[in-house]
Amino acid sequence: MSTLMEMPEVAECSVEGCGYNHDHGCHAGAVTIAGHSGDAECATFIPLSTKGGLEKVIAHVGACQRAECLHNEHLECTAGSIRVGAGPEDPSHADCLTFETR
Repeated sequence: MSTLMEMPEVAECSVEGCGYNHDHGCHAGAVTIAGHSGDAECATFIPLSTKGGLEKVIAHVGACQRAECLHNEHLECTAGSIRVGAGPEDPSHADCLTFETR
C-alpha cells in the first residue's frame, strides 16, 4: 500500500464513548491498532464526550502493531475494511473486531 486511500477503511465504530465516533463512523484521519496478548485495541480511542476529528472523513487504518494478525503484512492492515467495537476484556475500550490470529 502506498497512499492513505488504499488503506483499509474503518467501516464501523460502535464505541459511543470515543471522541472520534460520530453516528457509528470514525472521524479520525487514521487509526492505529495496538494491544497485547490477543487484545487488538484501537490506540486512537479517546474517551471524551467532546467530539473531534475531521468533519467529512472515512477513517483508515494507518498502522497495525499486531504482527500476529492474519491481516497484517509488514505492519500494515490488508483487510478490506475493519470494524471497531467494545473489546471482550474491557467493554469501555475500543478493539479491532476484525483481528484474527494467524
